[in-house]
Amino acid sequence: MKPKLLAILASLFAAVTVYAGDFPDISVADLKKAIADKKVVVIDVNGSDSWKEGHVPTAIDFESKKADLAKVLPADKNTLVVAYCGGPSCGAYAAAAKKAKELGYTNVKHLSAGISGWKKAGEKTEAGK
Repeated sequence: MKPKLLAILASLFAAVTVYAGDFPDISVADLKKAIADKKVVVIDVNGSDSWKEGHVPTAIDFESKKADLAKVLPADKNTLVVAYCGGPSCGAYAAAAKKAKELGYTNVKHLSAGISGWKKAGEKTEAGK
């Protein structure tokens, strides 16, 4: 009986590890590559003032675009969409990720490192206008 219990616990642990949040995580390196390859839409959920100060290159300001998000996202619903906020303890990204999912996007991810992790990794930001 113990081996069966251990197998069940191992399966549960694996499932929780793989599905730690509502949306899969993407690393800073993978996001950087997707941006360079022009294969991603990035959504910043830190607010317009923060977005103007500095955001991940190409990121859309969710606060100013959320009402018209369907108009700024590409027609291809398989496009990689990545939402982020301040850092690992911030959950605000979920508003943009859920909105993209509601709009039918099937490849929505989360940069859990957030803008703080992006900067900590030595990556450049761009200022908004």
